[in-house]
Amino acid sequence: MNKQEPKVFRTAVEGALEAIGGKWKPVILFHLTFGMKRNGQLLRLIPDITQKVLTQQLRELQHSGIVRRISYDEIPPRVEYDLTGFGRTLEPLLHSMCLWGESYISQAYGEAAIVLHSPDSRDDDSL
Repeated sequence: MNKQEPKVFRTAVEGALEAIGGKWKPVILFHLTFGMKRNGQLLRLIPDITQKVLTQQLRELQHSGIVRRISYDEIPPRVEYDLTGFGRTLEPLLHSMCLWGESYISQAYGEAAIVLHSPDSRDDDSL
């Protein structure tokens, strides 16, 4: 039996980025910090993401133990996504990233940019 070589990370930041890195995962996670969401709600909150990519990202987050998928035995089928307890530990990080992002946007774009969601606001599912 071959012993598997340990995975080497040069810094723990690499591990964090492996789990939550990319264009969409932090955005999905940010919206889930405000509570359970259905697929359609996430698509409305993140209009530039495709259904295929959303599904792929949610599956990867599930596999990492960060997001849980709750499937209800109903007609029509209903599925919701929520942060696990482990996923909830990302909330301060995600909200801090958002606040830093607001500072960056203000510095880089001034009045020429608008931020629709922030840690101080609640998701508006009517978007």
